[in-house]
Amino acid sequence: MTEQGLISELERLVSEGRNPRTMDIDLLPTVEVLRKINNEDKAVAEAVEKVIPDVAAAVDRIVGAFQKGARLIYMGAGTSGRLGVLDASECPPTFGVPEEMVVGLIAGGPEALVRSIEGAEDDTEEGAEALRQIGLRADDVVVGIAVSGRTPYVIGGLGYAKQIGATTVALSCNPASIIAGIADIAISPVVGPEALTGSTRLKSGTAQKLVLNMLSTASMIRIGKSYQNLMVDVNPSNRKLVARAIRIVMQAAGCTAEEARQALARTGNDVKLAILVVMTGMGPDEAQETLRNAGGFLRRAIGDKGGVTPPNH
Repeated sequence: MTEQGLISELERLVSEGRNPRTMDIDLLPTVEVLRKINNEDKAVAEAVEKVIPDVAAAVDRIVGAFQKGARLIYMGAGTSGRLGVLDASECPPTFGVPEEMVVGLIAGGPEALVRSIEGAEDDTEEGAEALRQIGLRADDVVVGIAVSGRTPYVIGGLGYAKQIGATTVALSCNPASIIAGIADIAISPVVGPEALTGSTRLKSGTAQKLVLNMLSTASMIRIGKSYQNLMVDVNPSNRKLVARAIRIVMQAAGCTAEEARQALARTGNDVKLAILVVMTGMGPDEAQETLRNAGGFLRRAIGDKGGVTPPNH
């Protein structure tokens, strides 16, 4: 595309527009600059709320993929790519899942996480190649993330994923974007022009982060990674998470800290098993079998249909 063509295309994007509410932002004192930015941020949650049905459709596809042993794959460039990698990297410690279950790909590779790799996003073939390298399968779900909805790297990836037969999801902040037209499911929270024109790491980035949080968290809840609103598959891999694991067992089972520690010791620091052991009196082996028969859902394993709230500790 020619330079003039690209300029014309950017002019049509909502996310690249001039914001009439912040035209004087360079004249204001610090507090007022921050108020302007904060006022713009207030619109983000409302924009995301409007696309919840589309997010739900994507979550259901992701849950189906997980149930088949397939993957959720995020791909993007710049801020969008970094947000995808961030969400993917947080799933293993939070939900105790294998690292390969949620994958984050960024144009330019790992180096692009900490510095801009010029031109990395401009090659459609690079997007397709990134998916080939990780062995994309038809059962996988690919979420292409691009505020503009026109990033070549993401377009190439989604196009290749469609050829393979994988489920494709587009996450952009412009209505009727190119990637929305390619994907099976389009999620397009429109947050309007940024406080600083074209700086889409602001409202648009925040909207993307909210949606990614929803995609991964809701999908993990739907496959049994929570009990009530507790993260019962958390991996206690450091001192803070060990303390959190003890507290989760206490909150779920209504037991003392010492009882929680003993149960975790008996179950190899498996939070979900420890809760089941405390609540039912089962041994670890019986609890493991019961949980397996319940498909990994703790609430189902203990027969808790009413969601009784245990006492506080």
